[in-house]
Amino acid sequence: MLPSTRQLQHFIAIAETGQVSKAALRCHVSQSSMTASLKNLEQTLGASLFSRHHGGVRLTEAGVRFLRQAQQVEATLREAMASLAERPSAAHGPLALGVTETISAYVLAPLLITLRQQFPQLELSVVELGRQALCEQLQQGALDLAILLASNLPPGRLQCQPLVRSPRTLWGHPDHPLMSADRVTLAQVAAEPYILLDMDEHVSTVERYWAEFGLRLQPHFRTTSIEAVRSLVASGQGVAVLSDLVYRPWSLEGQRIVRRQLADPVPSMDVGLAWAQARPQSPAFFEIKAVLERWFKKV
Repeated sequence: MLPSTRQLQHFIAIAETGQVSKAALRCHVSQSSMTASLKNLEQTLGASLFSRHHGGVRLTEAGVRFLRQAQQVEATLREAMASLAERPSAAHGPLALGVTETISAYVLAPLLITLRQQFPQLELSVVELGRQALCEQLQQGALDLAILLASNLPPGRLQCQPLVRSPRTLWGHPDHPLMSADRVTLAQVAAEPYILLDMDEHVSTVERYWAEFGLRLQPHFRTTSIEAVRSLVASGQGVAVLSDLVYRPWSLEGQRIVRRQLADPVPSMDVGLAWAQARPQSPAFFEIKAVLERWFKKV
């Protein structure tokens, strides 16, 4: 017997909120119904998916493994439904798309599924490059479009369409003192061991807005791996300020990560679609641009 889609949705909601009561509110069901759904799912699977603690629930090792698969099933179902809502385009021919590492790490896989379903005849090629290299290739005509961090894009000969404005929040262990403080400033964050993500010009962005508050960034640990950041934060080794776009409530080890807003205004991470202004574009270009704009509104 296979789990129902409703059971999977309930399980994902519990995993992402860390509490049965919050998951019930999110899914618009009673807490007792949510508890019964989880119990039936665990009986079907023959495995315990959560362990209980004073603040809610935590994924077991089996729960961590099952969560990844459940999220993939849910994403596939959403993509299948979306594919029925729009008729495939007849656009054809080559189109070169560039992305930065942040985009390829967090949104590229589901985005490519949508593009290939919507444009089955399009010869789509995708490359990952740094922001400066993407800008150069757009201007040279080697790329038609690029998805990048628009907040880092200098003024010039490129046109940029904003796609997502993702706020930056403080990430920490659920029991970290800052996560329950009445008010948290960037100066308070600077006094804690800081886990710094070195990806896609993030370091220069952090140094810039920290300097505006008279602070100097002195990371406890610096890494190019977002999973390392999650693991260190979730195990209580430090805190981080990162975009909601890259937030996940659990580390790979199944430990919980919570987030909260800062009292100080921290700039958002803005994702945008860039292209060369002076270059003539094909009809497929405008169709893909419209699909990307709609897709990112759902992220």
